[in-house]
Amino acid sequence: MQRAQRDSSATHAPDERRAAPLRVLVVDDEIVFARAVARRLQQIGYVCRVAERLQEARGALAEFTPELVLLDLRLPDGSGLDFLSELQGGSEERAATVIVITAFGELADAVDAMKRGAADYLKKPIDLDELVLTIDKAMQTTQLKHRLDYSRSRDSHSLESLEGGIQLIGASPAMQRVREQVQRLAQLTGEGSAPAPTVLILGETGTGKDLVARLLHLWSPARERPFVQVDCASLPRDLVEAELFGHEKGAFTSAHGTRVGLIEAAENGALFLDEIGELPPELQAKLLNVIERRQLRRIGATRERAALARFIAGTNRDLVRAMQEGTFRADLYYRLNVVSMVLPPLRERGDDVILLAQHYAAATARRYRLALPSFTQQSLETMRSYPWPGNVRELKHLIERAVLLCDGRSIQPADLALMPATPTAAPARGAGTAAPNDDWRSLSLDAAEKMLLEHALQEARGNVSEAARRLGVSRMAMRYRMEKHGIAGPSGSTTAPSS
Repeated sequence: MQRAQRDSSATHAPDERRAAPLRVLVVDDEIVFARAVARRLQQIGYVCRVAERLQEARGALAEFTPELVLLDLRLPDGSGLDFLSELQGGSEERAATVIVITAFGELADAVDAMKRGAADYLKKPIDLDELVLTIDKAMQTTQLKHRLDYSRSRDSHSLESLEGGIQLIGASPAMQRVREQVQRLAQLTGEGSAPAPTVLILGETGTGKDLVARLLHLWSPARERPFVQVDCASLPRDLVEAELFGHEKGAFTSAHGTRVGLIEAAENGALFLDEIGELPPELQAKLLNVIERRQLRRIGATRERAALARFIAGTNRDLVRAMQEGTFRADLYYRLNVVSMVLPPLRERGDDVILLAQHYAAATARRYRLALPSFTQQSLETMRSYPWPGNVRELKHLIERAVLLCDGRSIQPADLALMPATPTAAPARGAGTAAPNDDWRSLSLDAAEKMLLEHALQEARGNVSEAARRLGVSRMAMRYRMEKHGIAGPSGSTTAPSS
């Protein structure tokens, strides 16, 4: 994959819809046939130019800049194969898609043309309707390639920014061990073309599982290849299979075109399956088969494709308990858990909370061009004693808010607005929630999570989406946790706990 240092045009996503008619150059010395092709394509809205010789075709390249070239391999002043090589040797971003046209008995030349970069070939005599279908297929493939190139460029830029910005900040022994593990696991590679071993990252919500996954890729020999992150909790349940595995045109009602799945888009880079515990059970077997065999089949396809990416999974769920409850496959768990890492919660990292707070304060002040405030001794002690149920994500959001709203000189405990120190409204009738300023240190993790959910729902006046936004989780994850703890939804009905 190319690095992010490229011209600015590569930073814009390719358009899903064409803004201008397709420009087609027909290069064929059979002028009657070439003009018939041009007329047929003009009828469906294409802009066409006809060239009888290579010299004329070369002149049209600069003036006409075609996006598609229909190229005869036998021309009066040279070989179409040589011209194909010229077309493929230019700028990759401006290279035209080429479909070669061959006469009977020239199959070997057609195969050679495909090796040199032609998208497809057709044998004379040519059915014009078949030609239109071939062009549509070739241009769809080109657009898919451009989208993947854009994705690689974007992810490369994101990873390079990450390397120069936030790192695994922390001096605690727990984070030192995590850093050593990441550095070691990042260098593990398979023999030959075999992918690196799978890694399972465990930890509470907000501990930085996505950051560790990105650094595993960034510090690996495959850093130039794609990195694709998938939030399994936020994928629509009825579309999750198509998103992961892709589909062919017409595979189902809304499949209006071919789509590359996220697993395939990762190619031979890395695929991070965040919140893997939320993956529907019916797809767990299919994912296991892909990881085991390193092959996948798009929905509606008849052939398999290679799946060579490194699989990294992350979850805050207890997968052993999920296996016992029958909601997570044991064979998939053991396949993912080749190497596992456990990220410590922020409350167990000692003075790392101070290092992180100072880092986020400096980053926020720099981003908004504000004076960097200091932390008072009281605010430092408050942060040290707070249990941080939302972990690093909660700390980041609170520090950003404190820097934006404080007087610019110092951050006081009141500026942090930590939950134990803030008054709250009375709980909703029947909610049974404890006051958020109770002693959280006496609560179990489940009880603390339930209290946090109920408090967020109270502040959001029952709006689940708003409560999820405040907690930094997806709406689907919020719903799952409400069901887990038997918390009433907006309608007032209480769902029985799943545990």
